[in-house]
Amino acid sequence: QLFICPLFYLSLPFSSLLVQITTLFFCKYRVHLCLGQVLHIDSADYGRSDRTTCSQGRPSEQLQNVNCASSTATDLVAEMCDGKSHCSVEASNSVFGDPCFGTYKYLQVSYCCKPIPIVRTGACEGHTADLSCDSGKVIRIHRADYGRSDRTICSQGRPSQQVQNVNCAASTANDHVAQMCNGKSLCSVSASNSVFGDPCGGTYKYLLVSYSCEPIPFGE
Repeated sequence: QLFICPLFYLSLPFSSLLVQITTLFFCKYRVHLCLGQVLHIDSADYGRSDRTTCSQGRPSEQLQNVNCASSTATDLVAEMCDGKSHCSVEASNSVFGDPCFGTYKYLQVSYCCKPIPIVRTGACEGHTADLSCDSGKVIRIHRADYGRSDRTICSQGRPSQQVQNVNCAASTANDHVAQMCNGKSLCSVSASNSVFGDPCGGTYKYLLVSYSCEPIPFGE
């Protein structure tokens, strides 16, 4: 959980080290907690549930109401942050409304960092593999192979001699697809010898690509 006092911001970039609900307490700091994954908001509370959090320097009358909570906090923070690698949320009445006038409030967030899903796609020789990501996310190539590693993929209607060689791979496929597609939201790659060269003449080949759709890096 994170506790953020009014007029300060909750900032959550992503971390591969955090895979469960995180519990931390902050009042006046930007926090950098997640790397290589995306946020999932479990709950959020804006208001006051005790007299000690974010109490330093505040008059006692601003800390007495401990039954103060915005009813829309979880939905609002989830809408702003779910699926992102980093997120800033202002702990203020302008964002959440004022659930208890005269009380000094804070924002409390419980969240976890989830792995980014891997997408797998491909195309038979002579066809095109289409890679795409939703708005606000870009492609990152994990692996690309052009050639043949088994006898079943893209084998329908092909003569048996064209699918026997299962040790066929273009050495530059991964680098080539990464250069073409990394950082884009849409990318089409032709599965052809003209793109990758011919690693095994006489074999009917195919292109397999594994990629993820990752949030646009912070600051770009």
